[in-house]
Amino acid sequence: MGMTITEFMTNGYDITHGGFVFALADTAFALACNGHGETAVAAAARIDFLVPTKLGDELTAEAVERVRCGRSGIYDVTVRRGDDIVAEFRGNSRQLSRTGG
Repeated sequence: MGMTITEFMTNGYDITHGGFVFALADTAFALACNGHGETAVAAAARIDFLVPTKLGDELTAEAVERVRCGRSGIYDVTVRRGDDIVAEFRGNSRQLSRTGG
């Protein structure tokens, strides 16, 4: 998935606010961990910002499932601007039980 950085997404330093980069990565993570037909939510997530981005940059995020074991999963998401990696995200998912808990 992807997004283009708008003026609204930049901070006082004229670079992309990290929350928007996180939201892109988190959305790719959510799509990946919910791709098995069971409802999954984030149990934990972290991001490493490697390179700043700016107004007009087009970012893409690609999620990869690393492991699923029982109701838990681990996913890595790479955020890129073209060929440059700008952030790495790791999310831990937890499938909700069919009874809602």
